[in-house]
Amino acid sequence: MVAAHAGFCFGVRRAVEAAEKSAPALSLGPVIHNAQTVERLGALGVHAVDEMEEIPEGSRVIVRAHGVSCAVMEALKEKRCDIVDATCPFVARIHQIAQSADAPVIVIGEADHPEVRGILGWAKRGGFAVLSQADVLALPDMPKAVVVAQTTLEEARYRDICAFLRERISEIVAHHTICSATRDRQQECLQIAAQVDAMVVIGGRDSSNSQKLYRLARGVCRHTRFIETAEELEGFRISPTSRIGITAGASTPDCIIKEVVARMNDIEKKEAPIEETQEQAVMSMEDVEKTLVQIRPGQVITGTVVQITDDEVCVNVGYKADGLVKKTDLSSTDVKIGDEIEVEVVKVNDGEGNVLLSQKNIINRKAWEDICAKEEAGEFVEGVGKEAVKGGLLADVLGVRTFIPASQLDLRYVEKIDTFVGQPMKLKIIEIDKTKKRIVASRKAVLIAEEAEKKKQIWESLEVGTVVKGIVRRLADFGAFVDIGGVDGLVHVTDLSWGRVKHPSDVVSVGQEIDVKILNVDPERERISLSYKQTQPRPWTVAGEKYPVGSVVEGKVVRITTFGAFVELEPGLDGLVHISQCALTRIAKVEDAVNVGDIVRVKVLDVNTEAKRISLSIREVLEDEALDSVPEDDFAIGDEEQPVEEA
Repeated sequence: MVAAHAGFCFGVRRAVEAAEKSAPALSLGPVIHNAQTVERLGALGVHAVDEMEEIPEGSRVIVRAHGVSCAVMEALKEKRCDIVDATCPFVARIHQIAQSADAPVIVIGEADHPEVRGILGWAKRGGFAVLSQADVLALPDMPKAVVVAQTTLEEARYRDICAFLRERISEIVAHHTICSATRDRQQECLQIAAQVDAMVVIGGRDSSNSQKLYRLARGVCRHTRFIETAEELEGFRISPTSRIGITAGASTPDCIIKEVVARMNDIEKKEAPIEETQEQAVMSMEDVEKTLVQIRPGQVITGTVVQITDDEVCVNVGYKADGLVKKTDLSSTDVKIGDEIEVEVVKVNDGEGNVLLSQKNIINRKAWEDICAKEEAGEFVEGVGKEAVKGGLLADVLGVRTFIPASQLDLRYVEKIDTFVGQPMKLKIIEIDKTKKRIVASRKAVLIAEEAEKKKQIWESLEVGTVVKGIVRRLADFGAFVDIGGVDGLVHVTDLSWGRVKHPSDVVSVGQEIDVKILNVDPERERISLSYKQTQPRPWTVAGEKYPVGSVVEGKVVRITTFGAFVELEPGLDGLVHISQCALTRIAKVEDAVNVGDIVRVKVLDVNTEAKRISLSIREVLEDEALDSVPEDDFAIGDEEQPVEEA
């Protein structure tokens, strides 16, 4: 009996595939705990190192499935390494929990295990590893703790330690982070061990999850052997009538499992008793059948293609009858006689003596496992819209039909759902019903997450003092809201101009692109203070150049005092017309010559930029105008003046 949940789990397979694609490269520690796989990767150019000092700057480095601490990741970045992060998604999720924890993190797991060390390295408020009641008693006093579990931990131990922690610490926030594949693997191991006479557990000596499988199996089936390769089965005595169970840890490659199964079949045949009498030497059909491979529905086996017809492929699986795979149930029709293919037993007898097999069942199951793993790890999946139906859209996700409600298609109401048919899209799984084989996904959740990430990046990029481009989106009495690349900032009315502003519309308009300076950033309250006037030159710094002494300009009377009138030349720049310079003749008060709001022409008498003073004159402009209006003949030189007496 070979366990269905045996061999590479999703995370390990992902790490191995990443290592294969990234070769040549270095890895911090072995990519997975399996000597044979590590040796094979070494032949491809993936070599494990133990210390950071062994990694040259700029190297390509694979972060193995167990993950590493935050400090190690930062050290790799400082070395400008090309990082291939093959951390198991389940482990990466625990890193996120530890990083955001508002209390010390307690990891229920083996303190020396690389996965546990990596998790503790992400705990900003410190952390501890516990595996027994004694470890819990040794913890320092703390009012609150965040609890996670090593992904390969036994379910029973997790429950027991959690219960003991609750007695020790008043507030516990527990996260069940045992990998679902690990849980299924351990449960199946116990079920098989209870049905067999002998149990074989395949796994690396350093593999934590394989060691746990061995302990679980040993507790149920006394005749249990822990092996790393098929060669270690030498001397394993079994009876021809014995039932043998086989399972494997998450780091065990499929090829080793197949080799062990084949070796067990050889042992079974070798150990089959043969009597010496001539009469019994002739084996009955029943005896022959005992030497053949035993199969059951749901079992995954490897067979050889022996015949191909228009509709079916005939496969020899070592059973008394050949198996048939309908071409519609093949993962690929590109098969030929002699090919070895992996198939699942659908029926041992289809009614005509044939074994009914399928490849699609394997693919669908793996797709389901991948989807479930991604859902638990909080990862997104890729899908393609297939059909608009009542209430939403059907999409294809890894070959599995997935329903997307209309309300989850976009951030806004979608009027024409069929526009998404044929469109690739990124989705988040929001509901899985394994019993009904039903999956519900959301595109909206992905868009919200992407928008949040984009905003986060924008917030992180904002730097006080820098000048950025923005677009005026909205005006209010107190200022203008400006979009600076996805987030809005406020230009207060006092920061719109160097002069007085009654309303923002006097300076800017909606839709206008302007340069603004970042004055302050408050990410927690999501507020940004901006300035428009600080991107413009201060009026007084260029006043001497714009208004040279002797020039005549227009301005608006904005204020009157007893000693003169203040004339605004431009926003933020006022000049003084002294009462003596307001009119051609002497006046008693300024209002006798000008009033607030009058537009007047003035001559610049003096500019003092340091004291921020400009002296202006209306009188001199009037005198100049009076002179300009006198005919030139009035200035002609005539006869000499007559003496007064003769006048």
